[in-house]
Amino acid sequence: MKHFLSRQVAWLVAASVLPLHADESVSRDVIYDFVGKYCLECHDDVVQKADREFESFDLPLESVHDLIVAKEIIDQVTLKEMPPKKADQPTDEERLAVIRALRDSLALAHGKIESSDALTVMRRLSSREYENTLAHLFDRRVDTLGLTAGFPKENTSGHIDTIGKSLVTSGFLLDQYFQSANRLVESRLGKPEIEPKSWHFKDHFIQYEELTNSHRAALNFEYLCIYEQPNTDTRQGGYGHIEDFLEGVPVSGQYEIKVLAQAMHRDTHYDASIFGIDFSEPFILGVVPGDVTAGHIHYPQAIEPILAQKRVPDDKPEWITFRVWLEAGQTPRFIFPNGPFESRDSVLKINKKYKDEFKGNVSSAGVSRTHLLKDGFLPRIQIGEIKIAGPLPEKNGTREELAVFGPGGFKEAKALEQLFTFGERAFRRPLEPSDRQSIRKTYEARLADDAGPRQAALDTVKMILCSPSFLYFTEITEENERRLKPYDLASRLSYALWALPPDDALLASAASGKLTNQAELKRQAERMLSNKRYMGFISGFLDSWLNLRDLGGMPPPRGSHRAYYAEKLPESMKKEIQLFFQDLLVRDASIERFLDADYTFVDKKLAKLYQLPEKDTLRIADGFKRVKLNNLNQRGGLLGMAGVLTVSANGVETSPVTRGVWVSENILGVEPPPPPDEVPAIDSDVSAATTIRERLALHSSDKTCAECHRKIDPLGFGLETFDPTGRWRLVYPKPKGSAKAPGIDPSGEFSSGETFRNFREFRRVLLQTRKEVFAEHFITQILSYGTGRHMEPVDRYEIEEILKKVKQNNYGLRSLIMECVSSEIFRSR
Repeated sequence: MKHFLSRQVAWLVAASVLPLHADESVSRDVIYDFVGKYCLECHDDVVQKADREFESFDLPLESVHDLIVAKEIIDQVTLKEMPPKKADQPTDEERLAVIRALRDSLALAHGKIESSDALTVMRRLSSREYENTLAHLFDRRVDTLGLTAGFPKENTSGHIDTIGKSLVTSGFLLDQYFQSANRLVESRLGKPEIEPKSWHFKDHFIQYEELTNSHRAALNFEYLCIYEQPNTDTRQGGYGHIEDFLEGVPVSGQYEIKVLAQAMHRDTHYDASIFGIDFSEPFILGVVPGDVTAGHIHYPQAIEPILAQKRVPDDKPEWITFRVWLEAGQTPRFIFPNGPFESRDSVLKINKKYKDEFKGNVSSAGVSRTHLLKDGFLPRIQIGEIKIAGPLPEKNGTREELAVFGPGGFKEAKALEQLFTFGERAFRRPLEPSDRQSIRKTYEARLADDAGPRQAALDTVKMILCSPSFLYFTEITEENERRLKPYDLASRLSYALWALPPDDALLASAASGKLTNQAELKRQAERMLSNKRYMGFISGFLDSWLNLRDLGGMPPPRGSHRAYYAEKLPESMKKEIQLFFQDLLVRDASIERFLDADYTFVDKKLAKLYQLPEKDTLRIADGFKRVKLNNLNQRGGLLGMAGVLTVSANGVETSPVTRGVWVSENILGVEPPPPPDEVPAIDSDVSAATTIRERLALHSSDKTCAECHRKIDPLGFGLETFDPTGRWRLVYPKPKGSAKAPGIDPSGEFSSGETFRNFREFRRVLLQTRKEVFAEHFITQILSYGTGRHMEPVDRYEIEEILKKVKQNNYGLRSLIMECVSSEIFRSR
């Protein structure tokens, strides 16, 4: 204690003799008095608890390190996490005074301290943005080509896929760009012109593996049957292919596919739980592409977007017509998206439960699939005929032709003019003389190599798509300039709000030079947020902020979470969050609703998962509906949504630590330090514990663990009444043996002293005590996603200014985004 007091006095005396302006002097007295009284006992240069040392902290703030320390003190005092609960506590007036003084110091330092990291590294398009851009330039979906399937896995930074320093361009990736450009251009613009053809398939519908013999015996291969949803474990009947059309279509194009199909035995008397589907819903038939050269045609393949899907009639076979895009060599495959959970398992369970219904020649092995097809009531989609016609002609030329070369398509006499125009669209700015020279040189070189004019133009298009000016952002603004030039700003704004290149209106604003004016920038942003292209932003940002990109990456066991697979719940989970975000954006509603809300958006699948009354009235065809949450104990805000609860678990079990860290990082913006190497794993030496809370209590009895766990664990305890996929529960899974399932205790106490008894009170504490912390982190994430760099301590002042304006607008989401994209941070390199 004597050591502490002497250091405190020495620190205050030294502080008092340094010259300061009057305002700085007052701030300094407030800060030094607070830190000396409440912080130095644990954080002087000798003790340095939790590796934090405040004794050398000084005013005025003169370095990035000073800004980091100031920010950390503000955060800890704001959250009331410091001083620790057992220590002497400052009054609310003292807390407010020191926070105000530190913020004033940050304001004085604004503009005086620069960080080399507070500039956006010239970054390339992410894989997501790359595909979006190509689809936009060619005016057609490109996911059927799998252009990025061979790319290295995209690096993210803090889950964000737009951070420049993490978007590495390797030699391998450059080669992939060349291959993708060649494949896209040749398949869409270089394809031979052929007359439409037609194919008609009536039989020889051979299906593989354990389906072959039963289909031969019972159906004589006269029907194509789909028994289960795609991508099951055993993969027996999830994909129906055309055996006599394995070579696929001759050229890429639009094809008409007619299918004579019937939903068989949707009224089966077999127990519905055997199949894991809702028989009140009509069967759905979908079409996906298949490629016999890419793997087993009856198994899942890397490139299989759903091209179309329709309802299948029950009473009799009827013709169903699809119009789908197929690439050259692709053959259509038919799927049953809402089909049974697993065909093989269904057959085994029917055999066990209904064997006595079959009086015919049943072997000792029991009822086979052949028996079920002949005499049983096995649910399936059955196809008797298939007609394919195409490629279908497009009036005035293909969409790709018109998108790349303009009205009338390629014209030899205007080849260079057309290529220059496409180059401007691809580069998202006017061409420089060097750009025109490069395009002209490439075109003329190909002509000199005896390529025809059209082929020379196509090869030049490929070159444009591999140019750094297409693949990278920010190249007009000089490195010594801070503010972005108009065209660079236009690209930043467009990719931030749409994940697409700028449209004509935005480019016109850039061309006039008006876009760098804040009022014009806001006008353009307002216009763009009124266009549903903003769904590209919503999807990309939520994947980054909440790490929804990894939703489904750690799936739960199939046996205990059947509906998760049978109903493809991850798709519905992600859609709920996207629609909730969209609703707040359109209405400019408060981001407080992310922390607590009395409504959400559900389809029939989520209504069942959440046990909402709408589960009995919603149909799959109804899609999503906004619903009132009458039982606020179980749902409300992001933390009550299954997508968040699933992505914050490990798929097998829940952990307050795992979910607590997720909440700390993604909701509060506080990244807990990693555990020291010497700290044992959580489950070590906890044989006397029966619940995760008891295991954590034993683990946290180690003082080296307790400091972090007192901050992390409460953030997870409040979510323990949700299982790994977001289902509500009151007990943990029953252990082996005769022991009862342990009950769940969702209560907790924040490190700042607030207590809660359940999930509802947990949300209330977050909303009442951490709303500003959440809002500041949310602003930081929007800016990081939009600028392509993480925010630095030097950005803190402007973020605080944005927060002030957001508070004045009642935390409206649309207003928040507008303030972010019109900020100095967003408009700067």
